[in-house]
Amino acid sequence: MTNALHDPIDFDPILYAHLMKKYRESAPHDFADQWLLLETLHVVSQTQFIPHLRVHDLMLHQAWRTRDWAEVSGQILRLLLVPLGHLTGRLPLGNSGRSDISPFKPMPPRRDMAEVVAQAHRTIARAAEIPS
Repeated sequence: MTNALHDPIDFDPILYAHLMKKYRESAPHDFADQWLLLETLHVVSQTQFIPHLRVHDLMLHQAWRTRDWAEVSGQILRLLLVPLGHLTGRLPLGNSGRSDISPFKPMPPRRDMAEVVAQAHRTIARAAEIPS
């Protein structure tokens, strides 16, 4: 079984929209689930400037809500780095986008993020099979 996130990442607007909806509908105090969804959104959106920037903005707001000041400062730095990364084409693919990871370090996405993507693909496929 191959892990789709280990393959070259192509932005999928349907997957992005599905994960964004899931994030917006998540329980407001389930911070672990919200962070996992944001990290997964980061990996999915990295190659597209506006979605990538939007995810870091959401991460900044999440850090602010949870009073994680180290994460707040890390997200401010990342918001400043996103345009540079897109201009130079040097994006750390697979990176979770969190402040405890170097903003320059590419890596394979974590297994939990790959499972979120796999579940989203299954949900999207089931929805596509249902006749309107």
